[in-house]
Amino acid sequence: MIIKYLKVLLLLVIGVMFLACDKKVETGVAEVHWDRDMCSRCVMVVSDRKNAVQVRDPNNGKAYMFDDMGCMALWFEEEKIKWKDKAIVWVTDVNNGEFINAREAFYDTNNVTPMAYGFSAHKSKDTIKKGEEVISYDEVIKRVTKTAQ
Repeated sequence: MIIKYLKVLLLLVIGVMFLACDKKVETGVAEVHWDRDMCSRCVMVVSDRKNAVQVRDPNNGKAYMFDDMGCMALWFEEEKIKWKDKAIVWVTDVNNGEFINAREAFYDTNNVTPMAYGFSAHKSKDTIKKGEEVISYDEVIKRVTKTAQ
């Protein structure tokens, strides 16, 4: 009889332990497989290390790769991504290829990019050539989606 109660108690303890384990959603930059990962929108291989974009779903941490900011912006619209305003977005700095927070980055507008949208990210406004237009992440999204309509 005592063994039966111990088994039940053990099952309860194991059950509580599983319930207490909270799965952490990944928010950082996922591993990139250059020249093998494909853009989630246009299915082109992601090769350009200075214009790549990565989006994380804030609900489950799933990562999506893009070869250009424009593809990402259009993917949000075309796929009707409800969590787009909460998405965790990483973009590579055009100067050194480091992934940076896309929402905090500065963008210039006259670049050669994989899909010819022309927007490249900079960690610092100081790295953008004098006289070049400087815009925000929100303005990039607005311009890309406006031209697609």
